[in-house]
Amino acid sequence: MTSTLRRRHLIALLTVLIAVMTVAFNPIQQSVSYGQEAPAAGEEAPADDADTGGGEETPKSRSFLGWLIEASGFFGLIILILSFIMVAVVMMNLLQVRRDVLMPPDFIEDFEQKIDAKDYQGAYEVARSDDSFIARVLTNGLSKLNRGYEEAIEGMQEVGEEENMTLEHRVSYLALIGAIAPMFGLMGTVYGMIMSFEKIAQSTTSPKPSELAEGISTALFTTLEGLFVAIPAMIGYSLLKNQIAKLVLEVGIISEGLMSKLPMAGGGKGASAPAPAPAAPQK
Repeated sequence: MTSTLRRRHLIALLTVLIAVMTVAFNPIQQSVSYGQEAPAAGEEAPADDADTGGGEETPKSRSFLGWLIEASGFFGLIILILSFIMVAVVMMNLLQVRRDVLMPPDFIEDFEQKIDAKDYQGAYEVARSDDSFIARVLTNGLSKLNRGYEEAIEGMQEVGEEENMTLEHRVSYLALIGAIAPMFGLMGTVYGMIMSFEKIAQSTTSPKPSELAEGISTALFTTLEGLFVAIPAMIGYSLLKNQIAKLVLEVGIISEGLMSKLPMAGGGKGASAPAPAPAAPQK
């Protein structure tokens, strides 16, 4: 995949992400206060408590998003940062863990044509000039052909394992986020309950529900936010890990199939087929 095509995919994913985040976090205005009914069309709004003789203040209306941010506090900020990291990791892996990135069809076709034409040095140069997964595997295998076919296959397997570990390491950040996001949510839950019980302990009379609502809302919102981040992270981790295992297996099958076309493939160390010499390192 060319760099231009990768940038187009990245721009498309960012556009979709911004649209989803805009819809998901669109402020839901609460135009009706708790315990009150909305005035019907053409009717006047009810008078204030001061005019009707009531002593209690009317709760002010606020947006759902503003309430969520205010209640979540420090723990919500940490979970928000984790959500951005999760989205970045998912997008990075979606761009990298693709068949046409790990196994470019054009490269496989060019390499196969060189092998069929018995141009082994040309096949090595084609593999060496490419930066894909399968190209690195074949480059290491071709560079060890002078030691025998079995040594070449072992070299290919070593590179394949290294590349597999690299891909899994990138995905493992999703598992880490899926594990720690609920922990921060749980910390917010405990903190919110402590706040509520502190109100009860310091109050000489029975506390009002509005005084306890702050701590309870912190507890519930942080729990919700932690799960909201952890669940997609674990789902993305499982899907991407399965995709990596599938593609790595496919790389092994295709690369060994290409190497089997060499004359020395069936003769082991005793075969005497021309092996491409590794090119000198560029200065």
